[in-house]
Amino acid sequence: MARTLLGDLAHGLRNLSNRSPITYAPSGRSFGAGFLRPAGQEAQMRAMGSVGTLFAIVERITTAYSQVEWKLYRSAKSGRDEDREEVTAHPALDLWTQPNPFMTGPMWREATQQHEELTGEQWWVIAQHPRFKMPGELWFARPDRMTPVPDREEFLSGYVYSSPTGEQVPLGVDDVIMLRRPNPLDPYRGWGPVQTILADLDATRASAEWNATFFRNSARPGGIIEVDRRLDDWEFDEFNKRWAEQHKGVHNAHRVGVLENGMKWQDRSFSMNDMQFVELREASREIIREAFGFPKPMLGTVDDANRANMEAAEDIFSKWLVRTRCRRTRQALNTRLLPMYGSLGEGLEFDFEDPVGTDVERDSKQLSAQSAAAAALVTVGFEPKGTLSAVGLPDIPFVGAPRTAAPPTLAPVEGEPAAAWAELVAGLTGEVPEIEAAMRWEAVAKIDDNTCEACADNDGRLYRNRAAAYKDYPGGSGYVKCTGAQYGNDCRCRVVKRRKSEDDE
Repeated sequence: MARTLLGDLAHGLRNLSNRSPITYAPSGRSFGAGFLRPAGQEAQMRAMGSVGTLFAIVERITTAYSQVEWKLYRSAKSGRDEDREEVTAHPALDLWTQPNPFMTGPMWREATQQHEELTGEQWWVIAQHPRFKMPGELWFARPDRMTPVPDREEFLSGYVYSSPTGEQVPLGVDDVIMLRRPNPLDPYRGWGPVQTILADLDATRASAEWNATFFRNSARPGGIIEVDRRLDDWEFDEFNKRWAEQHKGVHNAHRVGVLENGMKWQDRSFSMNDMQFVELREASREIIREAFGFPKPMLGTVDDANRANMEAAEDIFSKWLVRTRCRRTRQALNTRLLPMYGSLGEGLEFDFEDPVGTDVERDSKQLSAQSAAAAALVTVGFEPKGTLSAVGLPDIPFVGAPRTAAPPTLAPVEGEPAAAWAELVAGLTGEVPEIEAAMRWEAVAKIDDNTCEACADNDGRLYRNRAAAYKDYPGGSGYVKCTGAQYGNDCRCRVVKRRKSEDDE
C-alpha cells in the first residue's frame, strides 16, 4: 500500500492540472468534506507561476530556509544548549539528510515550504521501513489533495489522499505529519498569506496580460466602426481581413486607418496613462510584500536603499522569515518524527544553525558590559566563578597576571613586567589605569609586642598598584607571610592607597 501511495504522490506531482475533487465524508460525522477542503488551494499554488513578485518572495524564503544546516543532539541534563552532545549517526538524521531516494534534504524542504508559503499547509507522508517499525522515507503531498477526517471523540481519525486518477487512499494519524499556520475558521486546515491577496494577484496578472494585449492589438485599445447599412458576409470578412493586415501587431502601430464611404470610427479606448497600470502594479507589489512581511531591499529594489537599511533588511529576513519557519519545523521533528523511533529517539533533539548573522558591534558592546560587571562584582568580594556565570560569561581559569612583556599598548615597568597589565585589569572596575610607575600603595603594620618579625619588616613597603599590593595582602588586609597565626594571633596588617602628594615626595 505504501508503494502504491508513493506512486500516486509522484504521479500527482507530475499532473498538476489533472485534479480530482474529494467527495469523501465519513458516515456519522457532523463535518462535511466542504468544511475540510478550503477552496482555491490550486489557484494559490498556480499564482506563483503568474506573478513575478510572488515568485521572487516565495523563492527567496524557501531557498534560504532549505539551506539552513540541521544537526541532531543528545539533550543535556542541565538543559543548556552548550552542554548537548552532537549525534552524527542515527536513522532520523539519515532520513532528514535524504528523505527519499529521489530528493535531497534541501530539495525536499524547499518543495514542502513552497506549499506552506502558498497555502499555509505542508504535508509530510511517512512510509514505514519494511523491516522495522520506524520511518523509512518521507514524501510530500499537495495540500489540495489531502483531506483530514475529523473524529468527535479523538478530534482526528486520519486523512484521505486523493490521487490524480480519483482513487482515495486512507491514511492513519501516524502516517502523516501536517504543518500549518492556524486557520481561525477551521482547526483542521491552514491559512497562508496568498489567500488574503488573491484579488490583488488577479489584478496584477490581468494588468500584465492587458499590457501584452495592448501591443498585440495594433499597440492601442480597440474601438467601434459604425456602418450605415448591413454588410454582406463577404464584405464583413474582407473588411476584417484588410483591417488586421494593415493595423494588427506592433509593427503596424500608429498607421493611419482609411475607412470607406459610410463608415465612422467611434473611439472606445483608454490610454496607458488613463489606466495607470504602472501605479497599479507597484501598489500590487507593495500589497504582496506586506502580506508576507517581506523587506523590500531583499527583492533587489535599491532605488531608496543604503547600507544601513540593507543590513536591517537582511536581519529582518533572517530573524522573522527564516528563523521562525525553522523553529516550526524543529517542533514537528522533535514532537512528531523522533518519537516514531521509539527508544532510539529518546533523549534526542533536532536543532538548526541560527540563520541570523552575528552583529559584531552589538556583541562587542555586550562583552564589554559583561566584563565590566564581572570585574566590579569580584572587586567587592563576590566569588569569581559564580560571578562569571551570573553575568553570562563562561568559566575562565585564572592563572595570574602574565609574566612576559606587558601588552604592546602599555609601557612596561622596569623590574615588574606585570605591573602595567595589573593596572589595566584594575581599570575594568571603572578606575582610570595608572600607567606611570608611581608607588601608590603602602603596607601598614600594627607595631606592638604581638607583631611578628615578617609583618614588622614589611611595614612601610610601597607597591606600584593594587594588584601587586593585594597579592601580599589578599582583599587589602592580612599579610600572607605573617607568622602570628601559629601563636593564635590574627594578622592586623593592611595596605592603604597613598595620596598623589606622597608619591611626589
